[in-house]
Amino acid sequence: MAAIAWSRPRDLPATPPEQAMVIYGVSWKDYVILREALDTPGLRMTYCEGVLELMSPSRNHELWKKTTARLLETYAFLLRLPLVGYGSTTFRNEAKERGVEPDECWRVGSLMRDGEIPDIVLEVIYASPILDKLHVYDGLAIPEVWLWKDGAFELHRRRDAGGYDRVERSALLPQLDFALVGRFVTREDQDVALREFADAVL
Repeated sequence: MAAIAWSRPRDLPATPPEQAMVIYGVSWKDYVILREALDTPGLRMTYCEGVLELMSPSRNHELWKKTTARLLETYAFLLRLPLVGYGSTTFRNEAKERGVEPDECWRVGSLMRDGEIPDIVLEVIYASPILDKLHVYDGLAIPEVWLWKDGAFELHRRRDAGGYDRVERSALLPQLDFALVGRFVTREDQDVALREFADAVL
């Protein structure tokens, strides 16, 4: 019987870095075909006005976005807030030439029907994106975009006429302390971090 060697966690290879590439001159039809053909968890596509960005998220990227989602959803649960999560749903608008999959997204106070958009999207900026995500989301009229960038949150609220303003608090969750949430985002011990966060909130 062959022996099986098990690797300890410290023996595992380093996490591969985030990888991204951009393709110019992509038609809407070709984008849709590629999105359907390459619909895998390890690949994110962002399409904007003929430009297609393909990105393979790193382990830390996925960890931070998932931890953030768990923290926000714990906050909403504890405070009995009507927050509904939709994960990395793909949103497309042919007329606006936009297609994107946020790291996480939510509706506040209502369910999201087919063809509708979320109230809030979260993007973890682990490495500089090639496409300007705010420009992409502006074309889809997403009310709030939350960026986790350089160890802190950046909140952006869309103006009625288009474009985003940097804001200090969310208009949809005005009592949420983003500095408090930010203290837990990079924690790998999610279960302990959630308990400590819940204690701080209550």
